[in-house]
Amino acid sequence: MKRALISVSNKEGVVEFARGLEMLGYEIISTGGTYKSLHEAGINVKPVAEITGFPEILDGRVKTLHPKIHGGILARRVPDHLQQLTANAIEPIDIVAVNLYPFRETVAKPDVDLAEAIENIDIGGPSMLRSAAKNHQDVIVVVKPEFYGPVLEALEQGGVDAGMRRKLAREAFSHTAAYDAMISAYLAKIDGELFPDNLVLAGEKVYDLRYGENPHQKACFYRNLNPGLGLADAKVLNGKELSYNNIIDVQAAWALVKEFADTACVIIKHTNPCGTAVAETLAEAYEKAFASDPVSAYGGILAFNRPVDLATAEKAAGTFMECIIAPGYEAEALERLRAKKNLRLLELPIVSSDELQIKSVEGGFVAQESDQGELDLNTLQVVTEKAPTLEQIREMAFAVKVAKHVKSNAIVVAKGGVTVGVGAGQMNRVGSAALALQDQEKCRGAVMASDAYFPFADTVELAAGAGIAAIIQPGGSIRDQESIDACNRHGIAMVFTGIRHFKH
Repeated sequence: MKRALISVSNKEGVVEFARGLEMLGYEIISTGGTYKSLHEAGINVKPVAEITGFPEILDGRVKTLHPKIHGGILARRVPDHLQQLTANAIEPIDIVAVNLYPFRETVAKPDVDLAEAIENIDIGGPSMLRSAAKNHQDVIVVVKPEFYGPVLEALEQGGVDAGMRRKLAREAFSHTAAYDAMISAYLAKIDGELFPDNLVLAGEKVYDLRYGENPHQKACFYRNLNPGLGLADAKVLNGKELSYNNIIDVQAAWALVKEFADTACVIIKHTNPCGTAVAETLAEAYEKAFASDPVSAYGGILAFNRPVDLATAEKAAGTFMECIIAPGYEAEALERLRAKKNLRLLELPIVSSDELQIKSVEGGFVAQESDQGELDLNTLQVVTEKAPTLEQIREMAFAVKVAKHVKSNAIVVAKGGVTVGVGAGQMNRVGSAALALQDQEKCRGAVMASDAYFPFADTVELAAGAGIAAIIQPGGSIRDQESIDACNRHGIAMVFTGIRHFKH
């Protein structure tokens, strides 16, 4: 008689799977909670302890770590191995269906402690999976409920072929590798080790993308398996799946809108904010952000840091947008926006994120903390004869938050809690300033923020010509005095922050 060992944390579909195997003549053996579920469902199942002749010990830490289990899994179906099994009274095991303790869910709980996390590190499960995957030519290994149906169907039709066995083994090794990566990341975080010697990344496929940045590039969306909420966890309330470019742009919009405590709206185009505003109401914030650059806003990504109400939905529905992301939607607002069937609507709680930022290079990747540098208004250094007003300081604080999320070289001009000009990604700073200062009527009396210092006074001269009233920048150039002198000549207030915000 063929044997199947079933021991799963996720019980979805396991009764039906076991029943199907029983009908195909398999003897079922199992452990703990899985044994109880199968037994109560009327399936003829044997406990592992009956097979090993040894009880579960150490609070269940040791139950399948036994030669009668691993010998039955690892034995190749060749005469020498089979003779050894017989000599040691070991029966072969032909199917191993195992998934692991819910470590990610456990450590995601706010009140979890290290002791509880440690107890939810599965040992026997990964050992059985790796044994079965190594011997996949003779043993079928199943780690996910979605494989139950295809495996049963293949068995009913005569057997699981080599290609399917190899795919199942690959899934098993990926499953255990991702599991170990989660544990490693959790322990590194507990120890405060940001960059361990071996940084292991684990991802779970969310869905295949139609293509990448361009139609000739293949792409896929993965969820980070470490605890925490991110874009992969957003609820899709309307519209089709996000594209590769949508995902990158939505992340840029969400990261910026979360910067603000005040009611805010952000409009992103090609990862840069073309409009950002704070206001008393969400509808007003949207109107101001859209008016900042209505040409660029067309087909952009909208982000709100408050639940979307009907008034805001009515305004946002008036122009073509690719996607809206917000922490919630009022029922009437959702109904109004769903009338636009292609408009993607995402809902995601606003939570802080301390994930590492990863970028690939050929043969490796670089990792860094996210830019958590906060502007301390109490430590601003006024470097000009003219000091900024309290209102100008508030405007500069707003502009700096936006500049953090603009590709370098970054220049942001703001007035009244709204961006009135954004210069992004130019190869020189004065070029970015020229872009940000194009609408000189709007710029008159506004403030300017720069993500890095001015290497020359030319940017100040350009700002003066557009009527900029105050400038905020990190400082630190050997030519800082030239910029300070230019501000003094033109009556512009300037402050240094000491914090650079490059974004490549």
